Amino acid sequence: MKIAFIGLGNMGGGMAVNLVKAGHEVHAFDLAAEALDKAKGNGCAVYTAVRDAVQGVDAVVSMLPNGGIVKSVYSADVIGQAPKGALFLDCSTIDVATAREVGEAAKAAGYEMVDAPVSGGIAAANGGTLTFMVGGSEATFAKAQVVLEPMAKAVIHAGELGAGQVAKMCNNMLLAIHMIGTCEALALAEKAGLSMQKFYEISSKSTGYNWSLNDYTPAPGVGAASPADNGYQGGFASALMLKDLRLAMAGAQAAGATVPMGEHATAIYEAFNEAGNGGKDFGAIFTTL
Repeated sequence: MKIAFIGLGNMGGGMAVNLVKAGHEVHAFDLAAEALDKAKGNGCAVYTAVRDAVQGVDAVVSMLPNGGIVKSVYSADVIGQAPKGALFLDCSTIDVATAREVGEAAKAAGYEMVDAPVSGGIAAANGGTLTFMVGGSEATFAKAQVVLEPMAKAVIHAGELGAGQVAKMCNNMLLAIHMIGTCEALALAEKAGLSMQKFYEISSKSTGYNWSLNDYTPAPGVGAASPADNGYQGGFASALMLKDLRLAMAGAQAAGATVPMGEHATAIYEAFNEAGNGGKDFGAIFTTL
């Protein structure tokens, strides 16, 4: 397939390369010259304008920073520029309302579209082991799978358009809550006289088991290797976690849902980011304890 890939940041760059490895012809666009140079070196054809990148393609994949940019790019440079019948896959993490609005606009113009946000982080993007949560019709999902599978360990149909974003906001709210609780438990164990390593050995095999503890341990030198062992560099930035939490809070308000733990996690990450820690991995919340 010919696939335009829009947005070659920390996640998108690795994702585009995995499409090349799968044998697809990838037309890559990014505002950063360095990202384009890297994509070119990895086998992508590079473009300096979105509307040029989408000419003649079978599908368009986007990985962009926020809903406003997604809406702007699709309305100005993708819808009406890509061939009629092309499949659009937005893998950005954005608000549900914008995902549905852009998808409906694409449909009205003769295109098929899914929202397909991801879970897994930079390492998974590079390794082709992301989990995709996909919103769209059954028929469109079936077509999207072909594009997504080279980048994925799992591609899951969440429901109709926008359902992928619902899944992502709920998943990352839960992740933030788990991470804070994991950090608190590790710190409490140490201060109460039990080494963090010994607590990890016990809790990781007990009912305290969770991904933040078992697979991404936020205390340096304890348990699984993670950005904690590298000064909390790399991984999933706290600023991005805060972005996702704010999307979840907006989603909760729109749905009339009560999320007290989510609200508290948001407040904790807001304070952490305001203290200048937005570039650190979200597990660095451990350092506040």
